[in-house]
Amino acid sequence: MTRAEAMRRAAGQLAAAGLLDPRLDAEVLLAHVLGMPRLVMLIDTSREITDAEVRAFEALVARRETHEPVAYITGMREFWSLDFRVTPATLIPRPDSETLVEAALSAFPQERPARVLDLGTGSGCLLLSVLHEFPGSFGVGVDRSEAAAMVAADNAARLGLQERAAFIVGDWAGALVGTFDCILANPPYIGEGEALSPEVAAFEPVTALFAGPDGLDDYRRIIPELARLLSPRGHAFFEIGYTQAEAVGRIAEACGLSVRVHNDLAGHPRCVECWRGENFLGKMPGNG
Repeated sequence: MTRAEAMRRAAGQLAAAGLLDPRLDAEVLLAHVLGMPRLVMLIDTSREITDAEVRAFEALVARRETHEPVAYITGMREFWSLDFRVTPATLIPRPDSETLVEAALSAFPQERPARVLDLGTGSGCLLLSVLHEFPGSFGVGVDRSEAAAMVAADNAARLGLQERAAFIVGDWAGALVGTFDCILANPPYIGEGEALSPEVAAFEPVTALFAGPDGLDDYRRIIPELARLLSPRGHAFFEIGYTQAEAVGRIAEACGLSVRVHNDLAGHPRCVECWRGENFLGKMPGNG
């Protein structure tokens, strides 16, 4: 069987299963089996594959037919042009989240942040992407899941950033002391009862998805903590659902923070940036 024939058959199976991009899924899975980049594999699709490769490919296609995400099947996902290992203990990095990295880069055009914090680090994609762009910075990633923190630490080692990143298991910022110049967070922001696609609902970690009836519970917990965590020149960046910019902005402004909203590539609000406003100390809980 040639590569082209194998992909054609697999794409048909995946289309019948209701997958949205069956051809791309088939290409990525076959490239994974063959151990080569997808674009390299596509240079010569007339080349035959072995019986063992066919069986391995068919096994992966069968998993994808159940709507298991491709990233969990291959164990890898690209983010900010870097390759990250992912497992079912971590959310799968999405292109929309790159908006936070872009916003952080624009906030520190000259004087780079000395200390970076990533709350709910998951795979470590946000923290490690920012550290990759800021060579002199040191970062701390926090996650409630020990398994996720271990994945993030492994990604730091794979990217050569292990000397500039530390990962701890904790409940948001509860165990942290000191201040940070750049704070990143992609907290759960889906409201309870909201419908999700089958591959998200059945496979991604529930604790990283839902945050109370309106999806805002974790913003209400994290944003007041900026009183002790944010350095005088610091900026915090929160990923949001595209309908939540106004609500999250109000939470931040009630704490004396100034707010800027950044849109993703589709033009949807995706990141709320916060920094100390004139009334920061006066409005933060415990500083009245």
